[in-house]
Amino acid sequence: MSEKFSQQRDLFESERSFRLLVEGVADYALYMLDPKGIITSWNVGGERIKGYSPEEILGQHFSRFYTETDRANGKPARALGIAREKGRYEEEGWRVRKDGTFFWASVVIDPIYEGGALIGFAKITRDITERRNSQLKLEAMQKQLAESQKFDALGQLTGGVAHDFNNLLMIISGSLHILKKSAADDPKLERAMSAIETATKRGAALTNQLLTFARRQSVNPQAIDFAERVAAIREVLDAGVGSSVRLAFDIGSDAWPIKADVSELETALLNLVINARDAMPDGGTVTIGTRNVVLNEPPLAGDFVAIDVTDTGLGIPSDVLDKIFEPFFTTKPIGKGTGLGLSQVHGFAHQAGGTIAVASELGKGTTFTIILPRGTDAPSRETSGTPLRGSGTVLLVEDNPDVALVSIGLLEQLGYQVRRVADAEAALREIESNGVDFVFSDIVMPGKMDGLSLAHRLRQIRPGLPILLATGYSEVAAGVRGDFPILRKPYEIHELSEAIAKLPR
Repeated sequence: MSEKFSQQRDLFESERSFRLLVEGVADYALYMLDPKGIITSWNVGGERIKGYSPEEILGQHFSRFYTETDRANGKPARALGIAREKGRYEEEGWRVRKDGTFFWASVVIDPIYEGGALIGFAKITRDITERRNSQLKLEAMQKQLAESQKFDALGQLTGGVAHDFNNLLMIISGSLHILKKSAADDPKLERAMSAIETATKRGAALTNQLLTFARRQSVNPQAIDFAERVAAIREVLDAGVGSSVRLAFDIGSDAWPIKADVSELETALLNLVINARDAMPDGGTVTIGTRNVVLNEPPLAGDFVAIDVTDTGLGIPSDVLDKIFEPFFTTKPIGKGTGLGLSQVHGFAHQAGGTIAVASELGKGTTFTIILPRGTDAPSRETSGTPLRGSGTVLLVEDNPDVALVSIGLLEQLGYQVRRVADAEAALREIESNGVDFVFSDIVMPGKMDGLSLAHRLRQIRPGLPILLATGYSEVAAGVRGDFPILRKPYEIHELSEAIAKLPR
């Protein structure tokens, strides 16, 4: 009898200890359900996680912890059914607290049998909202890193291809200029040359967009009077929007100058205007406006100019909005766009030291805002497109013999005598033994010294020697910072003459 009493006492103590353990666990909601899902026990963890005291929740159906959508879809009953059939039910999902707030729960339901009969369910719920948020942040960071690596790889590929492609375009455009100069007056030949010239310009523009997207474009930042620049390209912008779209302007008379590359700014504006036109198939208005803004959030801190390009078009769907700056992404039909226009604008804005933002509402239109640094120098003025003849001796530093041949032809047409060397070391030796009036050097060259290093070296040993650099692509060109003028390949004869005319003498 004493042995039986001892066993009963041990069983009682064991059950009591287990009950105290279950009731005292605060990190888990541990509770029992009857076969129909009615709550028959409740612990401290359940009260802490879900907000109900035992008096409030005992006798209630456990489905009240589910969202309205899950209840309407019969999810609580399915959970109990799966637990009966498979011996366990596990899932993660949203649950609802007493105060109506949501939390992300890890749920386990086990059926409890006695004598072969189902007497209820044991249910364990844990609040893992914080862990889920951390996981989502980690996944977002991993995705961002993967995207960054993808864009970097694409940028490197783009830059390498564009460098060679711009050299080819340089050869084509330069040779074409020489042919046009010497060819007989033949209408068929003129049409053929005109077609080649148009294709060359389109190829140069496409390469330029690729380089700007990759942020590997060599730029000449300068102070720009935005109102004057827009007036200078008004005809191009009008042609871009077409006849069914009205172009309006809201440029303040007190607008600050902008510091940016003129060519890139014009290309960005044209891309945004064309993009706005395509968003208004039935016509509408595109408004270009400016605002002076002072920003205090690093890295954008200081004086800036915000350029707004607003349309009254269809708007951009939310699922498309976060993809619009991706290269080659386009919603236009095949043949109607390269998917590089907005990528160029994005690359230009960031390379110029600014940023770009977009706000859109379906059916009400879209506003793109480019934010660019304020220019502190006097704004540049437009120069004549007529080639200016010169005189003197130029040292051409160019490793590509075909490009060198074209450059020599253009320089000689402008009236210069040309000496050509293939690398920086040879250029230093040539200058040491023979004087020249200025140096015209490519930036990307083989050997230990590139064109920029050559320019800095010449600045030390020949401080007054004018130096003009040229490149179709160069990451090191970003380090020029206005120390030396850069002529972008492919260039035409009037662009070459203007660049030479601006050299300090």
